Amino acid sequence: MRRLFVYIFFSAILLGLSVNAEAQCKGFARRICKLELENFIHDGNYHAAILTEGEEAELFKTFYSDQDYRIAICGYDVLPDIEFKVMDIQRNVLYNNRDNDYKTTWDFRLESSQQLTISVKVLSSNPAGEEPLSGCVAILFGLTDR
Repeated sequence: MRRLFVYIFFSAILLGLSVNAEAQCKGFARRICKLELENFIHDGNYHAAILTEGEEAELFKTFYSDQDYRIAICGYDVLPDIEFKVMDIQRNVLYNNRDNDYKTTWDFRLESSQQLTISVKVLSSNPAGEEPLSGCVAILFGLTDR
C-alpha cells in the first residue's frame, strides 16, 4: 500500500511539473515571441512546446490565398539554432531557414489556399556525452491584408 502511495505521489508531482513547464512556455511565447510578428496581426494561437536538442516537431496549418503571412519561430536563448521548414502537402520544401542563416521569421503570400506543414528542429551543439539542452520553442503566425 505504501509503495502505491509513493508511486501516486511522484506521478502527481511529475504531472504538475510538466503542466507548469507548458504554462511557462506559453507565457514565453506571449511575452517574447509575439514581438517577432511586428506589424502583422497575431492569429491568437500560441503553439509552444519544450524541445530538446535534436528533437523535431511538426505543425499543420491552413493558409489562404491573397493574404500576407509571417511565421515567427523563437526559443529560449540557451538553445542552439532552430531550423524550420515549410512544406506543402506533397512535402515539397517551400522554405528552409537554414538557407538564410537560421532567420527566425518568414514572410510569404500564397496564390492558392492550402494546408502547409511547419517542421521545427532544435539543432544539436553539445559534444557527445554531455547532457542535451532543452527549452521552450514557439511558433506564431501573423497576417495582414496589405
